[in-house]
Amino acid sequence: MRRQFSLPEFDVRYLGAMNLQWEAICDPSGSRWLLLHDWRVRHPGYSVDLVTLGLQIPPGYPDAQIDMAYFFPHLARRDGKAITALSAQDIDGKSYQRWSRHRTGDAPWRPGEDDVSSHVVLVDDWLERELAKP
Repeated sequence: MRRQFSLPEFDVRYLGAMNLQWEAICDPSGSRWLLLHDWRVRHPGYSVDLVTLGLQIPPGYPDAQIDMAYFFPHLARRDGKAITALSAQDIDGKSYQRWSRHRTGDAPWRPGEDDVSSHVVLVDDWLERELAKP
């Protein structure tokens, strides 16, 4: 697994505890990506159960917030209903599905408290909320 940049030790411990294969890669533009391989989509309403979850790690992280989520392969709802605010994002030579979901003023990024683990919880919440839409 590639480690082209370093994550804070608390993130490395979290990822180890999750028993996930993960990579920290840099793309040619200088963007840094954390790729969580075989990440389980816990909600049965999606077309696939295991994905690679991509998180773009911004400069200044962990003070700067992680935003959005990227999935490979792309997710679809099993009931055929459309998922909105999606686009394609090339990461590591693959077309990931970018979910344009963001924190709100009611739930902002909290430097010193939020990290990869809290963002992954938020991603899971986005997935659950999507399935609750009519």
